Amino acid sequence: MKRIISVLMENAPGALSRIVGVFSQRGYNVDSLCVAPTDDPSLSRLTIITHGDDKVIEQITKQVNKLIDVLKVVDLTEGSHVERELMLIKVATRTELARAEVKRNVDIFRARIVDVHASNYTIEITGTSDKLDAFATTLAQNTDIIESSRTGVCGLARGEKALRP
Repeated sequence: MKRIISVLMENAPGALSRIVGVFSQRGYNVDSLCVAPTDDPSLSRLTIITHGDDKVIEQITKQVNKLIDVLKVVDLTEGSHVERELMLIKVATRTELARAEVKRNVDIFRARIVDVHASNYTIEITGTSDKLDAFATTLAQNTDIIESSRTGVCGLARGEKALRP
C-alpha cells in the first residue's frame, strides 16, 4: 500500500541522509522524496512516498521519530489529505496533427505548455501521481515522449491538522 510520510526536521547538514538511512538499513524502498525549508528557515519538511503495510510503516515512523534532527513524523495517508506532484514532459510535435493532439490533451488534463519549439513542446502538469501517470500514458499513445522529470509528491493534511513543532 502506498504511504505518504511527512517529516518535520531541522534544516541541518546530514539530516536528510540520516532519515533516508533508516529506510535503506531496513531494506525499505523510497519511491520519492520532496524536501524544502518551511516558513521557518531552520526547519525543513520532507515528504516520503513508500510502500508497506501498517506494521512496516509504524516501525519506520517510530525509528525516524527517534532521530535527533526529527521534530515530528506523520503518516498522511491515515487521514484526509491533499497531495500534489509536478511533472515537466517534453513531447515531439513534428506534424500539425501531433501538435493539435497534444494541445487537446493539455486542455483535457488542465496542463500548460511552457516551452514551444519547432519540433517539440514542453508541458507542465500538476496533480496526483495517478493523474500524471494517466497524462503520460495518454501522450505516449499519440506522440513520442522525449524526456520527463517529476518532483515527487508534496502533501498536507486537510482541515485543522498540521505538522508543527
